[in-house]
Amino acid sequence: MIRHIGGALVAWSLTGRRKGGSASKADVSCRLRQAAEALGPTYIKLGQIISSGEGVFPSELVAEFIKCRDQVPAEEFHIVREVVEQDLGAPLEAVFSSFDRVPIAAASIAQVHGATLRDGTDVVVKVQRPSVDELVHQDLKVMAWLAPYLVGRIPITALANPPALVEVFAHTISEELDFRVEADNMIDVARVFVELGQDQFVVPRPHPELVTRRVLVMQRIDGFNFDDLESYEEHGVDTHAVVRAGMIGFMEGALIHGVFHGDLHGGNLYVLPDGRTALLDFGITGRMSEARRLAFVRMLIAGMMNDPMGQLAALRDLGALPDDTDLDAVAAELGILGEPVDPTTMTADELVGELQRIIKALLGYGARMPKELMLFVKNMVFLDGAIARLAPDLDLFSEIAHIAAYFASTHGESLAQQVGMDPEIYEFDPDGVRAAFGVDDTVETMTYRDLQARRELIRNRLRARA
Repeated sequence: MIRHIGGALVAWSLTGRRKGGSASKADVSCRLRQAAEALGPTYIKLGQIISSGEGVFPSELVAEFIKCRDQVPAEEFHIVREVVEQDLGAPLEAVFSSFDRVPIAAASIAQVHGATLRDGTDVVVKVQRPSVDELVHQDLKVMAWLAPYLVGRIPITALANPPALVEVFAHTISEELDFRVEADNMIDVARVFVELGQDQFVVPRPHPELVTRRVLVMQRIDGFNFDDLESYEEHGVDTHAVVRAGMIGFMEGALIHGVFHGDLHGGNLYVLPDGRTALLDFGITGRMSEARRLAFVRMLIAGMMNDPMGQLAALRDLGALPDDTDLDAVAAELGILGEPVDPTTMTADELVGELQRIIKALLGYGARMPKELMLFVKNMVFLDGAIARLAPDLDLFSEIAHIAAYFASTHGESLAQQVGMDPEIYEFDPDGVRAAFGVDDTVETMTYRDLQARRELIRNRLRARA
């Protein structure tokens, strides 16, 4: 790991760094992506997580790691045939009337081939790379060895608790290595959407008799890539409607049923010509206990009502803070009960000082990132980037108000009853939303372009100080 990543950084410092600006960032991003691909599936998976962070990570890094979604070098066809025949226990021709030699996509753990069953049904076949299991477990051993050395050395990593983070990553990627688990996840998420009456999403149907640990045969769904702006225009699909449906569908699954797709990124989503979104790749699926689900509900309600103490209590119940945490002390030390401070009005020194103060305080209270919250936040990062690309002129304040009104009218009475709250006292507070963005009540609208401009201003100030 050190040889590949260190070599990439050394090569960049000797040549690419001289290019300066965006060209320099693009150069180091390319080298890091190549290093990740050389290191294998575990690091490619980490690259996929980075690729979902448009608006959070540098654009050059995101653009480069997007290639890790489905442009990883494919296995040769004779290897694919061997895996399929071993797992299905029959010659390829006995199961399929046709099987495309060239994959539709190739990612870190598996590649996907188009095929037709003997009865004429069009399907796709997900085939696991034969050596991936051993490679992943070797990588996880290295990460587990390295993680304890990061504690206390890189301040921001302590919030995630590196050893715990590796444990979570090991659990999720191990689930991805068993396609029988993925098939069960597909059925569960599809059931959730049916029970919600949510018809804006399509989940491909697995063929149960053709599912093994390394092979998954499923319904073929054709559409265009989630990030393909030209296809939206060609088919007359409203990008704002797709983003809104994505936000509501993801949150409904998590908050109402405690089940949600845990790995949203552009490579896992197709948009159909009728505007519906197809969800693919269910290797990572978030599942919350009833107690954790209700804590999420309380966190959402508290956020919409501008109740910071309620949000802190919900975060504690989610496992982000120890059970015996003095919430009043946390609120006082973080200053969350006072008037919001606009970070764009702060100098570089003030920004760094405030970040250091907050991190130190959170670490002092034992803050950490539990698995469910990590998956939820990761998906929100992806949706943040989706808005940046598909709906940059969307008014974020109005959109949040719309989502709050939807949940209040559709699920409000049921959710209030579940958390022991009188639904009559619920009232959406837009000032709390503004405070979350660091602005006061004089700011009436904020588009994603506005938000990006604010983030870039903050980044530039931090770079100038570095």
